[in-house]
Amino acid sequence: MFTKLFSRQAKFLTINGAQPIEMQTKETILQAALRTDVAFPHSCRVGGCAGCKCQLNEGKVRELTESSYILTEEELSQGYILACQAVPKEDVSISVELDSHGESFEIMSLTGQVKKQWQLTQDITALEISLPKSMPYAAGQYANLKIPGLCDAVRSYSFATAFNAESHLVQLYIKHVSGGALSSVVHDQELVGKDIVLDGPHGNFYLRESNAAMICIAGGSGLAPVKALLEQALKDKVKRDVTFIFAARTQQDLYCLDEINEISNSWMGSFKFIPVLSNEADTSEWQGERGYVTDVLPKLLTGNEQAYLCGPPPMIDAAVDVLRHHSVPSNHIFFDKFISQTQVVAA
Repeated sequence: MFTKLFSRQAKFLTINGAQPIEMQTKETILQAALRTDVAFPHSCRVGGCAGCKCQLNEGKVRELTESSYILTEEELSQGYILACQAVPKEDVSISVELDSHGESFEIMSLTGQVKKQWQLTQDITALEISLPKSMPYAAGQYANLKIPGLCDAVRSYSFATAFNAESHLVQLYIKHVSGGALSSVVHDQELVGKDIVLDGPHGNFYLRESNAAMICIAGGSGLAPVKALLEQALKDKVKRDVTFIFAARTQQDLYCLDEINEISNSWMGSFKFIPVLSNEADTSEWQGERGYVTDVLPKLLTGNEQAYLCGPPPMIDAAVDVLRHHSVPSNHIFFDKFISQTQVVAA
């Protein structure tokens, strides 16, 4: 009986030494932070990225999913956890770099209509959605998407272009995942004219102010936020050298090459675009790089870069290891892991 009474005592969360927050029953650290208007960095909210990682200084938590699939061994050894998957067992104290950029954008839920739908590759579909009003966002952020009447699932997708205040149109790139509830609808059905609900913007992946050279790495549909980030930097007349590595399987999996070429031609500084193909036929006419990001990355690094990565977790984990090995500081590495809901469940 005493154990039950003790377990029901209020638990408190302290963030960066600020006033403690009283936790609600079964509430995660992220839920408590957002409920009390703390500008806590986050992305997917389901343990599918490292957007909400924080360092546990005191106390114990119950983890709802296995965080070792997302966090690196170094981060785990330093006590990092995923706030969206951590329910305090007792009073806890954490440290986290609060999001001072995304908090300026109002989070809204808007119902729009699909105006265009087209294939970028055999498994990536582009949607252009017309909203009733603008949804301001930082390039690199994402929205939660739902298709009423066709799919009850809600999934997160990054904005694929820089924000345009004069337009109510947004673009999303959606990769088809085998067995994926929402991505299968997008891949298999004609959606032009259908209603789409977008909730956003969310996330803390955005370009940080710096004069350092940029290393951008994208894989698959991870091209969307990286391209948006570069488009916004071009609008803002950013003068930084860029090396952009685009990882794909074959030439057929490369897309948006015209858009990337336009960015390159207008860029105020050095701009190197390096596509890397991991499964291109040996007999093809391809003259570019073959292999993986990690085969190309080491020879491009000085250790003074700022890195932005988007794509599948294995690619990001391997690339981050290379970056750190070549003395790129951890606080100069920013990434958004694109993980499917089926992977989250499996993990």
